[in-house]
Amino acid sequence: MTKRNKIIYWIATLWLSLGMTATGLVQLFKLSSHGSVSPPGADGIKLLGYPVYFLTLLGIWKILGVVAVLVPKFPLLKEWAYAGFFFVMSGAIFTHIALGNPINDIFPSLLLLTLTLVSWFFRPADRKIISANFNK
Repeated sequence: MTKRNKIIYWIATLWLSLGMTATGLVQLFKLSSHGSVSPPGADGIKLLGYPVYFLTLLGIWKILGVVAVLVPKFPLLKEWAYAGFFFVMSGAIFTHIALGNPINDIFPSLLLLTLTLVSWFFRPADRKIISANFNK
C-alpha cells in the first residue's frame, strides 16, 4: 500500500468513524434536533416517517460498525460493517429524495456514504478478505 493510499484511507476512515459515532450517539439517546428538519434526532426521524424506536437500533449498529472498522483484524466483520454503513446511508439518501427534501438535508448522508466507499476502497490488505480461490 502506498503512503498516499494509506493517508487517504485513514483520513476517510477517521472522518467516517467520527460521523457515525456522533450520529449513532444522538440516535441511541434519541436527542432532539432542536427544530431542525434533518435527522438523526427524534424530531427528524418522525418527519421521515420512521418510528422513534428505530433510532436505538440505528445508533447501536453505527457504534458497533465503527468499532468493527477501527479494530485490527476481523476482516469479515469489517465487510459487514461497511455493508451496513452503505445500506443505512443509501437508505437515508433514498428516504430524503422520496420525501422531496432539499439537498442540504441529503448532504450529511451523502457525505457519510462517500466516506464509507472511500474508506472501503482504500483499506489496507490486512483489513480485506482474501479468498484462496481468487489467488488461483
